[in-house]
Amino acid sequence: MRDAGRELSSKHMASEPNRAPGIDVEVDVLVIGGGPAGSTAATLLAGKGHRVQLLEKERHPRFHIGESLLPANLPLLERLGVADEVRAIGMQKFGAEFVAPWLGRGETFEFKDSWDSAQPFSYQVRRSEFDEILIRRAARAGAIVTEGCRVREVAFTDGTHPVHVTGTHDGGRLETWRARFLVDASGRDTFLAARLGTKQRNDRHGSAAMYGHFTGARRYEDRRAGDISIYWFEHGWLWFIPLADGTSSVGAVVWPAFMKARTVPVADYFLAAIGECEPLAARLRDATLVSAVEATGNYSYTSALSHGPHYVLVGDAFAFIDPVFSSGVWLAMNGAAEGAEVIDTCLRDPARAPAALRHFDRTMRWGPKVFSWFIYRMTNPTMRDLFMHPRNAWRMKNAILSVLSGDIFGRTPIWGSLRSFKVLYYIASVLNLRRSVAAFRQHATDIKPVPGSE
Repeated sequence: MRDAGRELSSKHMASEPNRAPGIDVEVDVLVIGGGPAGSTAATLLAGKGHRVQLLEKERHPRFHIGESLLPANLPLLERLGVADEVRAIGMQKFGAEFVAPWLGRGETFEFKDSWDSAQPFSYQVRRSEFDEILIRRAARAGAIVTEGCRVREVAFTDGTHPVHVTGTHDGGRLETWRARFLVDASGRDTFLAARLGTKQRNDRHGSAAMYGHFTGARRYEDRRAGDISIYWFEHGWLWFIPLADGTSSVGAVVWPAFMKARTVPVADYFLAAIGECEPLAARLRDATLVSAVEATGNYSYTSALSHGPHYVLVGDAFAFIDPVFSSGVWLAMNGAAEGAEVIDTCLRDPARAPAALRHFDRTMRWGPKVFSWFIYRMTNPTMRDLFMHPRNAWRMKNAILSVLSGDIFGRTPIWGSLRSFKVLYYIASVLNLRRSVAAFRQHATDIKPVPGSE
């Protein structure tokens, strides 16, 4: 890890552009990125008395996908002091609905049925509003927040402030900072992982996504009004997320081969994909697409390193997994909170730094590992059958609801029940081996465009 830092130093110090002479700004911690991870880390570190500089390349409010929070988010929102603000913009979400069009029905999972039902709901939020709440909170906590500043170079040297950062402001002005520690919360830009060569594409779950916002969609009017709906379809799965302002976020996560078959504009392809799933198409029949349709590939990845001598990677800067369980914001904010604790330890008690960083690494890898076991198998016919016919023998359903709630880092005793569920899954897969193999082959060769998109 130290060698990686020195390699980054020699590579990027030599390529720094000419700057006007001046004294670098010195801070304790510099945070790259003002999304949920970066703002969380900045708020908590500033609250511990550290001088924190946060650099965000855009200006809030700005659009971002990923509007669904988990119940596990709520205690952290309280800790950050933003719970009331989030409640004011959020739409209450009591659970998730998984819909199997071939069965003509859905199966609803409510958070109140999780092993620990202390958090029976969460929120759907418009991310432009949610992220702005978090970054403004970081500023109120004492962090120096600079928006419209893109980090260009990071170098690691020796001395009391070994992290050297160069950023470019919107107007072109260069500025440099020296810090004792760096938090990479740069999201899918993966600033450090890309430069260190530690970013690894997840070949086990390659996927791509298309998404947009609609108004006028048919929404539930009962307790399920704010629930997320997940629809399986031939080429992957689709989401429907209702937001408090009447807008609905809709997206499709599909196999890369399916995206490569596209020969029409992405918006047309997206609408044609929705048309392949009749239950979702029915909810959008009278709806209007009110945003541009975005598409993204290279969807799942992780970094070989979560930290180094003077830096940590949090949120999407470290790893990104398929969003079927809405785990992204929770894993980002929880990792940032853990990162704040380990940085505080490293700065105040360096002798404890190695143990603290090892604990941080285990935490960062644990969350994606737990969710990924389900995600890798979510479109497998056996997994779909188990979700559409849930059983609570050995409290398996309670344990799965705990995962869906994000309750995977505490002491809730769900692991024996999850092992029982996995055994059941493997037995069912063996009994239906021909079907599972056929589904895998279909995904690997899914290159036919959807009808109506030609």
